[in-house]
Amino acid sequence: MAAGTRRPGAEAALGGFSGIFDLRAAGYEDPLLLAATDGVGTKLKVAIAAGRHDTVGIDLVAMCVNDLVVQGAEPLFFLDYYATGQLEVAAGEAIVAGIAEGCRQAGCALIGGETAEMPGMYADGDYDLAGFAVGAVERGQLLTGEDVAEGDILLGLTANGLHANGFSLVRRLIDDHGLDYAAPASFAAEADLGTALLQPTRIYVAACLAAHRAGLVKAFSHITGGGLLDNLPRVLPNGTVAHIDGAAWPVPDLFRWLAGLGGIAAGEMARTFNCGIGMVAIAAPAAAEAAMALFSDRGETVWPIGEIRAAAGEPARVELTGLNL
Repeated sequence: MAAGTRRPGAEAALGGFSGIFDLRAAGYEDPLLLAATDGVGTKLKVAIAAGRHDTVGIDLVAMCVNDLVVQGAEPLFFLDYYATGQLEVAAGEAIVAGIAEGCRQAGCALIGGETAEMPGMYADGDYDLAGFAVGAVERGQLLTGEDVAEGDILLGLTANGLHANGFSLVRRLIDDHGLDYAAPASFAAEADLGTALLQPTRIYVAACLAAHRAGLVKAFSHITGGGLLDNLPRVLPNGTVAHIDGAAWPVPDLFRWLAGLGGIAAGEMARTFNCGIGMVAIAAPAAAEAAMALFSDRGETVWPIGEIRAAAGEPARVELTGLNL
């Protein structure tokens, strides 16, 4: 599976004490290296309860590589850490297959990892995953968001579902209401609840890299834990406000179902979940139409969801209106 993810710069076979990557062979002249690490969180508990392990590996890769591409970096290689009390071969194979698939989608090589059996550390059937990704960008092409300015357009790229955030709350709601992961999902046609919740995190690398290399974007924000309200300010300069129109995109039925199930207010939903937008690109007004066309050509569904406004002397923040759940 790992061999199927090889790319220029990653030609060495697995089995050594460390992985090797050749930056020159990957075509870089004066690169900056960027690194990211993440996990899948308690979404793993849903995978274990539902007996489905083939998608969480994609989540693992996505949570790391999407964090690299927001700064303009191309993901180069990935390593995983898989820990369990006793290795179940079928589950392990499905997990690694998902990791390899995620690496293929991101264009990065799976060059190593660690599988740890730790009896007594984990309950029967339980496991944990962590991922580590390294990317590169040529010096001078790093995306920092420092030139984001009043009038810039916010473009929202749609999510596959919950991605990998908010699952502690989701699991609590399911437990409190006595729901079964094998039962039909009322918000998703022809899918059981477990399958619907386990839709893997979308990997935005190819489209975002293309938009950056075409000079069409000023910044990206990966919408993870903290939702739209807490992630966008991370790429905005002080003195700016990201004004988002919550009626600008169709919020998936999954999020309406969760809001109704838990009596969760729209503001809290937007601070916990992605609410249907997994990545936000910020473009100058003159580049927004071309950026949208490029994203669409690369297979993304994209919506103009707002704009940058000035707020002199204030910390960067988000104003969200019209989110109807």
